[in-house]
Amino acid sequence: MLGHMRQLLEFFRPHLNDTETLDRLRNMIDDRGAWPRAHHLFDHIRHKTLRAERAKDAAAETQYLFEEACAKTLFNLTHTNAPFDADSPYWIVPNALMLARTLGLDPMTVQEIVTGSE
Repeated sequence: MLGHMRQLLEFFRPHLNDTETLDRLRNMIDDRGAWPRAHHLFDHIRHKTLRAERAKDAAAETQYLFEEACAKTLFNLTHTNAPFDADSPYWIVPNALMLARTLGLDPMTVQEIVTGSE
């Protein structure tokens, strides 16, 4: 799963205007000790999502929803006593597909990434 998440982040990066939190997620994937900080990163991304919603910026909102699912998933991998919803990882792929469509990218690339081997 982590390999697929990394590939998705790398796939979207060249097509995004704001890569700050995406880059932080990418760096966090390979640093298991950073995963507990994914909750704080989620909070930061959530604020960006809410701003994008208010601004009616569909592309940014879709990006941040994808990033939120990634951050929740990383945090839940810490096996904390207060995890995000257990279905958080299941939102990565639908949000990635929506982001690909929103950016005008081929959603089949997302499918290829998540069905390929890690």
